[in-house]
Amino acid sequence: MNFKRFKMLGFALGMGAMLAACGSTEEGSNSSETANGSGKTEEKEINLAYVEWDTEIASTHVVGKVLEDLGYDVTLTPLDNAIMWEAVSTGEADAMVAGWLPHTHASQYEKYKDKLVHLGENLSGAKIGLVVPSYMKDVNSIEDLKDQADMEITGIEPGAGIMAATEKALTEYENLADYELLSSSSGAMTTALGQAIQNEEEIIVTGWSPHWKFASYDLKYLEDPKGVYGGEETINTFVRQGLEEDMPEAYKVIDAFNWTSEDLEAIMLEINQGTDPDNAAEKWVEDNAEKVAEWTKGIE
Repeated sequence: MNFKRFKMLGFALGMGAMLAACGSTEEGSNSSETANGSGKTEEKEINLAYVEWDTEIASTHVVGKVLEDLGYDVTLTPLDNAIMWEAVSTGEADAMVAGWLPHTHASQYEKYKDKLVHLGENLSGAKIGLVVPSYMKDVNSIEDLKDQADMEITGIEPGAGIMAATEKALTEYENLADYELLSSSSGAMTTALGQAIQNEEEIIVTGWSPHWKFASYDLKYLEDPKGVYGGEETINTFVRQGLEEDMPEAYKVIDAFNWTSEDLEAIMLEINQGTDPDNAAEKWVEDNAEKVAEWTKGIE
């Protein structure tokens, strides 16, 4: 596969790299030979933005593979969560399939919704909250926490919606007043979780599902009586304004993209077990040809 990727070191660098990725080449070199309904020739270079969470790595690579098989020159651009939303809103990126609503990304959605095209949910039944190993039998609710896990909560990247929710939980729940939220990364969090479980130690992590960790470990969400983490979430698709006119076939595929938690967790687990995301996406697309055919129906 020839997906192109860029690592972003900040907003300016991130935008610069994306501009380079989306920049024009010799006239006509990235166009298809078939005109769309408006008489224009459809562009064939597309940039998908994503945040480097396990869920979004998996979903974005699958969508990218489907588009690549249709002849698109696909760039997958990993970005900080806030920059991802802004990039699509400004047209620096074409689309993303990583919007968690109505709670996790509520602030980003409110800020950018008028500059985006919302194509609806691509997965339902998502959830966020505090997660512990099931062997921590003395805690089933956030209110049960006293001094477990050295009074630390292992988090992910600063700026993630679940981190903001957890910071709120530290103020909403009096028993969490002396707890510390540790920022890390999605990968570091799952590594810490695995090490703790191997030694049967106490650990509290910021968790979300779908996620491969629930297939690998015996875990439980802590009840959230104050509703800080909200209820069921959906993962949503957003594209830049004008994408439907510029790339109607790509828009159609991205709009049709929809799958289940089981679909997502299967490819996430494979990636976690060491398969390269490109190869895992290629295998999933091959193994789920009927579902992919639904997304690409009517496109030759």
